[in-house]
Amino acid sequence: MISKDTLFALSLFPYLGFLWFITRSGQTPRLALIGFYVLLIFVAVTIPAGIYAQVAYGEKLANVDWLHGSAEVFLTLSNILVVLGFRQAVMEKKQSSS
Repeated sequence: MISKDTLFALSLFPYLGFLWFITRSGQTPRLALIGFYVLLIFVAVTIPAGIYAQVAYGEKLANVDWLHGSAEVFLTLSNILVVLGFRQAVMEKKQSSS
């Protein structure tokens, strides 16, 4: 059985491929594209935060509220940027068609 940590690390490669394709396509709204890249910041923050939680508190990251919440801010920011980017694209499309 593959561990969740290994699966988490391996999932980075398909995501990097996804970023490469949507960036090259030139069809993704800029703000949404930034949001997809901000998700990498979330990953980069979550890994050391998880290690710190284990070393300093002997707990999983999910059990150290202040640390977990701080890392999750980047996930929330990523989601907001993606939604706002696509919303803006839809609004512009509606405006140009009317």
